[in-house]
Amino acid sequence: MFAVIKTGGKQYRVNAEDVLTIEKLDGEAGATLEFAEVLAIGEGADATFGAPFVKGALVKAEVVEQTRGKKVIAFKKRRRQNSKRSRGHRQHHTVIKITDIIAG
Repeated sequence: MFAVIKTGGKQYRVNAEDVLTIEKLDGEAGATLEFAEVLAIGEGADATFGAPFVKGALVKAEVVEQTRGKKVIAFKKRRRQNSKRSRGHRQHHTVIKITDIIAG
């Protein structure tokens, strides 16, 4: 059974036991998270789609670790002006493992 959840402004298609990296959520490693914003749930022809969310559907996950993404360099240069600026950024991420999908 799969579910489509919404978190961090993005949508993810998940199955039980999936491990995925999402935008940072609060919680230490081992903490349990629940996603109530389930957009679709089911299997094949039995899929249920919400408008916008499926009532009673819930996806439970466990926090594996808090981490950071790769460094992204933002480099600006103005030609012939002897002007340049370099900035780096590392996004915070949470790695989660889907433990259970509950249909409503």
